[in-house]
Amino acid sequence: MKTVYDNDEAAGKVEINMSPLIDCVFLLLIFFVVTTVFVEETGVDVRKPQAATARDLEKNSLMFALTADGQIVFGGRPVSLNSVRGIVARQMREKEVPVILMADTAARTGALVDLMDECKLGGAQQISIAAHKER
Repeated sequence: MKTVYDNDEAAGKVEINMSPLIDCVFLLLIFFVVTTVFVEETGVDVRKPQAATARDLEKNSLMFALTADGQIVFGGRPVSLNSVRGIVARQMREKEVPVILMADTAARTGALVDLMDECKLGGAQQISIAAHKER
């Protein structure tokens, strides 16, 4: 005996609605883009010294690089020593974050101390010097 079906679902013609799945994927994508924290690099290669007590950098930090020739770089652009205090002060008004100085191993110690002083005068409470962990 042959059975006749009146509706399509019973006959095996089931359609899957993909619209809610696509909406869900886009909402997840938007969520991850909005909540992602981007670490702003200095934009210059620096040969950091090695230290046995080195640890990982914090994600939210203010990073300055001091090159071997004494140039200060922030956000991929060279800045003067006089502008460092303003950059740090502006950031500390928004949110207090640690300052990380990436000094080249060939940089003068005097230039590094001057950079640290400007960061302190700008209101930085925590200043660290970047280094590679010894192996």
